[in-house]
Amino acid sequence: MNQENLDKHYQADNIQVLEGLEAVRKRPAMYIGDISGRGLHHLVYEVVDNSIDEALAGYADDIKVTILEDNSIRVTDNGRGIPVDMHEKMHKPALEVVLTVLHAGGKFDKGSYKVSGGLHGVGVSCVNALSDYLRAEIHRDGKIYMQEYAYGKAVNQMSVIGETDHTGTTIIFHPDASIFTETVYDYDTLANRLRDLAYLNAGIRLQLTDERVRDENGVAKTHVFYSKEGLKEFVKYIDQGKEPLINEVIHINTEKNGVPVEVAMTYNTSFNENIFSYVNNINTIEGGTHLTGFRRGLTTTLKKYAEDNHLLDKLKIELSKEDFRDGLTAVVSVKVAEPQFEGQTKTKLGNNEVSGVVQTAVSEALKYYLEENPKQARAIVDKVVLAATARHAAQSARLKVQRKSPLAGAGLPGKLADCKSRDAAECEIFLVEGDSAGGSAKQGRNPNYQAILPLRGKILNVEKAMDHKIYESQEIVNIFKALGVTIGTEEDSKEANLSKLRYHKIIIMTDADVDGAHIATLLMTFFFRQIRPIIENGYLYIATPPLYKCSTKGKSKIEEYAWDEQQVQKFVDVHCDGDRNKMVLQRYKGLGEMNPTQLWETTMDPENRMLKQVTLLNAAEADHTFSVLMGDEVAPRREFIETHATYANIDA
Repeated sequence: MNQENLDKHYQADNIQVLEGLEAVRKRPAMYIGDISGRGLHHLVYEVVDNSIDEALAGYADDIKVTILEDNSIRVTDNGRGIPVDMHEKMHKPALEVVLTVLHAGGKFDKGSYKVSGGLHGVGVSCVNALSDYLRAEIHRDGKIYMQEYAYGKAVNQMSVIGETDHTGTTIIFHPDASIFTETVYDYDTLANRLRDLAYLNAGIRLQLTDERVRDENGVAKTHVFYSKEGLKEFVKYIDQGKEPLINEVIHINTEKNGVPVEVAMTYNTSFNENIFSYVNNINTIEGGTHLTGFRRGLTTTLKKYAEDNHLLDKLKIELSKEDFRDGLTAVVSVKVAEPQFEGQTKTKLGNNEVSGVVQTAVSEALKYYLEENPKQARAIVDKVVLAATARHAAQSARLKVQRKSPLAGAGLPGKLADCKSRDAAECEIFLVEGDSAGGSAKQGRNPNYQAILPLRGKILNVEKAMDHKIYESQEIVNIFKALGVTIGTEEDSKEANLSKLRYHKIIIMTDADVDGAHIATLLMTFFFRQIRPIIENGYLYIATPPLYKCSTKGKSKIEEYAWDEQQVQKFVDVHCDGDRNKMVLQRYKGLGEMNPTQLWETTMDPENRMLKQVTLLNAAEADHTFSVLMGDEVAPRREFIETHATYANIDA
């Protein structure tokens, strides 16, 4: 933004101080969630959210995020620039107050920001506290101001280092390796967040650059995220790979009682409900009053339209609320001046007034759409009727899945080799591809806490299947029974109940080839669509059996397992003087090629194995990926594979 757009009222006296910074370095997880990769990337989000807040206030439209070669992060915006005049109470420049004092920022002053994502004000000061180096450059009042920090404290005085004809803030920081267990930034993780922000804030340009990766011309990897249509494009992106039921996205963009409400929704031919909700750009993964208002508005409006037009006259069964959401994809975004979040994680909105606001907005817009588009309206109602019929058929099939006794042997699948322990926290179950590998796993396991469930072939692709077909699949029934999970105990609910879950580690163990990868993807799709809380609670893992066994020739044989080509080369360099002719290389194509002892040593022994935990950092992105990989549309799947082929290990 140009200097002339600078808000003269955004000064040091707008910065309010609530408390000091000392606790952040002692208990970082309290402020950023954790100190692993999730917390590491959260640092970037906090800085970017400050820039987004400037955009929401109308002072910025261009944000650049750069991963520097030393794994530092640089975030630059063209907003007003953090105030640099002296803070009256703290006797320091406002910039230093913002960066060194917890709960200090313009967001507590209603005149500075109408709405804001980081309302606790801990954002950029927490980033400073958890960085071994941070540099702030402020373009403001025709000058460039600069100050450097280390471990949350200023290492020099703020100084003027040049002149400028524009405004904005640049923050460069390097995460403290003594705090974080991971310190390497993942490009895709950051890209997913910036993509969401671009959709949620139409008209804002967000650019991500990775200076660690350059092409043959030395140009750094870069992607620009920009959306002209906002949530409308977001829904199209999520639904890529699904067959549409109606041809357009219903887009609602309005303001009720001072609350901006934006909703985009459409229907597809799948049998899944996918609703993603946001408050001030925060992904409210637990929903809240805005989601409640959306669901009420949708259900009441659709039901009234169907009844008024006699579209339900022949229906013999009662409709449930969930029937109206079968095949629905929607994004709900509200901007609330003073949001009340339940808990520090900011994942559930508690403002009661927002429910009625969203319900009214959705009801008015949807009523108009249905009346103006009778053909599409009929298709949606027919989909609702189909969902009700399928739900009714699924109820009897689902009852067969429910386990009657969580701890006794009754009801457990015959193929399950259960463990002796009944403490779910220490028990783990391996879902093993094939009877042969299952037999080896049963012999090699520790029966005290490890259970084995062999699976025959590829399970049903739940992405395309109706509910009653899912519960008629014997392999899926076996998984439900073995885990002790119940589904849809309430008549109108598909929610999973984990209260009787028997294992807190569920490990997918398949061959290290294309078929094995396909089976693993089918299983992950099943858990994501049918028992998502398993993933959300961190209970799902992927086993990583070795690809190779390396052995030296001769009498004094040395043997090691290798999981990739780099480890093979290391073995050659260390034990074979760099000569591959001195090594015998065995390539494992299947788990069945390993005897029970080898399988235990490499893949099942907690002391030696490598497990990959399946996490859900971005539900919308995960939904998009599963839809593309497992849905009906071929073109998006081909594009996805071509884009990611360089990262894939595909057997010839």
